[in-house]
Amino acid sequence: MHPRAGASLSRRRFLALSAAGAATGTASLSGCAMQVSSGVGGGGETVTMMAKPDDISPELIRQARKDIGVKIVTVRYDITKLIGMMTNGAPPDLVRGVGATDAPYFAARDVMEDLDPYFARSTVLKSGDLDPVNDLWRYDGRTQGRGPRYGMAKDFSQDSMFWYNTALFDKAGVGHPPETEPVTYEEWLENAKRLTRRRNGQTIVFGGSYNGVLTPNLLASLTAAAGGNLFSDDFSRVDFTTPEARKALNWYIEYGRAKVGPSIVQPDPNTWDGPTFQANRMAMSNSGYWLGGLINSDKKLAPLSRLAPAPVFEGGQRVSPCQAGTGLWMPKKAKNKDAAWRVFEWFFGEGPARARASGGWGIPTLKSLRPLMPAQEDYQKRVLKVQNAELKHFSVIAFTPYASVDSLYALFNQEAPAAMKGHLSVDALAGRLNSVMNEQLKRGKEQVG
Repeated sequence: MHPRAGASLSRRRFLALSAAGAATGTASLSGCAMQVSSGVGGGGETVTMMAKPDDISPELIRQARKDIGVKIVTVRYDITKLIGMMTNGAPPDLVRGVGATDAPYFAARDVMEDLDPYFARSTVLKSGDLDPVNDLWRYDGRTQGRGPRYGMAKDFSQDSMFWYNTALFDKAGVGHPPETEPVTYEEWLENAKRLTRRRNGQTIVFGGSYNGVLTPNLLASLTAAAGGNLFSDDFSRVDFTTPEARKALNWYIEYGRAKVGPSIVQPDPNTWDGPTFQANRMAMSNSGYWLGGLINSDKKLAPLSRLAPAPVFEGGQRVSPCQAGTGLWMPKKAKNKDAAWRVFEWFFGEGPARARASGGWGIPTLKSLRPLMPAQEDYQKRVLKVQNAELKHFSVIAFTPYASVDSLYALFNQEAPAAMKGHLSVDALAGRLNSVMNEQLKRGKEQVG
C-alpha cells in the first residue's frame, strides 16, 4: 500500500505539511519542535498523547495508570507543534483528530500508521464490532471510507440531525416535526423564521441554528443531500456552480440572510448552541445526539427536548452523515507503538468507552456498547428510538485530502459575509469560492503529489 512506508518523512511531504498548516494561519516552520522521551517511566511504559483538555481528563490519566499500567503524558493539541514534532522525528505516540476531515488529509501525506494489523490481533476492538462511522478513518490513497484504517472515533453523532424545544414550538403555534420522517430544509427554514422572536431590534429567541461542525463539511453534506458532490471525482476541485452545490449554498446563505440563527454575520455570544438552547433562547439546534449529554443534565429542559432526523431537500436524497468522528491516530514514526495501541484499546473499548456511552454525549463507536446508551426516562427512550431509526441513513461523505478543513473554512468566512448581508449574489459568491478554494486545493495536490 505504501511503497515508502519505511522511509523518513521526505522533504516534499515535510513542506506539504508545513505549508498546509501555514495556509490556515495557524502554523509555520518555526523552531517549535520538542523532544519527547519514550520508554520506561514509573515502572511501566509512557505514552505521549497530543490532545485537547476535553479529550482526556486528569482522572482518566490516573485511571489508565491503574487499569493498564501505562503513564499517559499529554501535550496540548497544536498543529504547529505537531508538524514540528513530526518533522523532527519525535512525534507524539497518539494524536487527536477529526475523522471526517483529518483522516484523508494526514493519510495522503503518509504520516499515519496503518492500524489494520493491530485491529486484526486485538481482542478488545474487533472489526466486526466497529460501527460504520469508523470508516471515516479509512483512506485507500484516493477516497475516504475505503482502504486501511488509520484511526477510530471515540463516539459520534449524525450531525445533520437537530434538537427542538417543544415549549417554544407550542408558544409560536408551530407544529412539531415528525419523529422519524424528515422535514425538508425548506420547511426547516420556514419554521425557523416563524419561531424567531425579536424585541427592539434584538433577537431574543433564535428560531434555529444550522451550522454543522465546520462550514466546508456542512456544505459537502448539504450538497450530498441535494443529490450531488461538492468535490470533483478526484477531490482536487470544488464546484459551487453545479445545481446541487448551488442549491446547498443558496440555502445556507438564505439561512444567514434571514438571521434566524447564529452565523458569521450574527454570532452567538455563547459561541456554541448548548447554553443558548438550555436558556430556552433557541427553538432548534442542529446538533446531533451528543447534545443529549447536556440536555439530560437539565431536568426541566430534557422532557421538552426532542431529537429529529436530518432534513432532506425537496427532490434530493436522504443522507445523515457524521461531520466529526473525533478520535485518535498513531503517527508512523511513533516510538512506542505497542504501548500506544494498549492505550488506544483501553480508551476506545474499555472503561472510558463504557462511561462515554452511558453519559449520552455521543453514540458509541462499538456496536456492542449501544445497550449502554441512556434509556431510563421516557424522553430518553423517545430520543433513542429516533436515533436508532436514523442510523440506517448514515453514510460517509468523503472529504478532500488536498486542503485542511480550517483553511477552506477561513476562505469561506472571508467571502460569504458579503452574500449574507445581501451585497453579493449567490452566483457571484459561488464563483469566488471556486476561485479561492481551487487555488488552495491545487497547491495542496502539488505538495502531496
